[in-house]
Amino acid sequence: MNYTMDEVIQYMREEDVKFIRLAFCDVFGRQKNISIMPDELRRAFTQGIAIDASAIAGFGDESRSDLFLHPEPETLTPLPWRPEHGRVMQMFASITWPDGTPFACDTRTLLKKAVADAKEAGYEYSFGAEQEFYLFKLDENGAPTKIPYDNAGYMDVAPDDRGENVRREVCLTLEQMGIQPESSHHEVGPGQNEIDIRYSDPVAAADNVMMFRRVVKTIAVRNGLYADFSPKPMEQEPGNGFHINISLKNKSGEAEVCPMLAGILKHMLPMTVFFNPTEESYRRLGRSKAPGYVSWSMENRSQLIRIPAAEGEYRRAELRSPDPGANPYLAFALLIYAGLDGNRNHLELPPAADINLYTAKASDLAAYEKLPENLPDACRLAAESDFIRAHVPEEILAIYCER
Repeated sequence: MNYTMDEVIQYMREEDVKFIRLAFCDVFGRQKNISIMPDELRRAFTQGIAIDASAIAGFGDESRSDLFLHPEPETLTPLPWRPEHGRVMQMFASITWPDGTPFACDTRTLLKKAVADAKEAGYEYSFGAEQEFYLFKLDENGAPTKIPYDNAGYMDVAPDDRGENVRREVCLTLEQMGIQPESSHHEVGPGQNEIDIRYSDPVAAADNVMMFRRVVKTIAVRNGLYADFSPKPMEQEPGNGFHINISLKNKSGEAEVCPMLAGILKHMLPMTVFFNPTEESYRRLGRSKAPGYVSWSMENRSQLIRIPAAEGEYRRAELRSPDPGANPYLAFALLIYAGLDGNRNHLELPPAADINLYTAKASDLAAYEKLPENLPDACRLAAESDFIRAHVPEEILAIYCER
């Protein structure tokens, strides 16, 4: 909804809203927020709400620590798990310096610029997200364990699948927030689950990823469980993927998918550190249906990019390497710029890899570039890339690669 400032303020009064959460994230996509009272809302819209940047990793030090949050009224959404009386609402916020200059490490603003650049070039992107997570039991002190909530397998049903009610509660909560789940099911690992969210414009899709993770963790705790989104929670079990579905249209409404994918494949190696930002990420890649090579194919789940069997508006490309540690704003922005490079320069898509890369011979695999095998290699590739330096602020690149 495209609410105005005055409409939001009136809504707060009429609906007995007592707390407004201004949400943002750090450069790694970890959500942060500050609560303000309704009487502070007009000031938030006109002047912004100050935060201490030095207390957030990567945002700066004590010498220049004031940043301001500016709520965006069109992102107004309820937090349904909070009390009905004295309701709590949330808005995502942009981040600026005191003089109004955009903050370089505000990745949401970075994505908005990518969307604007794509529009100027005549392209409109949409993204959808498929995120996997494990449900683990808590110990007697309420601390997470590595004991899965169940021992079910892929798309099993209750009573073997004990996560069914948790997924149901998550989906209903998301609907109350205006986020549309498409499907949910038990995944391959014990206690592993997946919920897929309907595609939308890039910024809304990234916002939905952020809210999805928060809702899942909140609902899990309410059910006495811990939701683990880490890339490889259990060494001998499948890792958690964050599969990104990508589609685009040009000014004529046509989908120029092949050059877009060629651009993404071209820049995949230096982009990998932003899709897989932790050491643990590289224990997932190349194993248990997680890709290990730069390749594409139709329907083939051993590939980095696959084009699933679908028709019409559901026709899309699926990138399978990212994990839930990725910052969705940064990931989507890079995919847009890589795709634009492919479309602007009419890059040709290499031949499809119509083989199972998990069982292929070493001689066959030699034809494909291998994804980085560890975080230092991924950082080196990013630092050496002119593409990354053109589209990722130096401050963000330093934070990712100088840890």
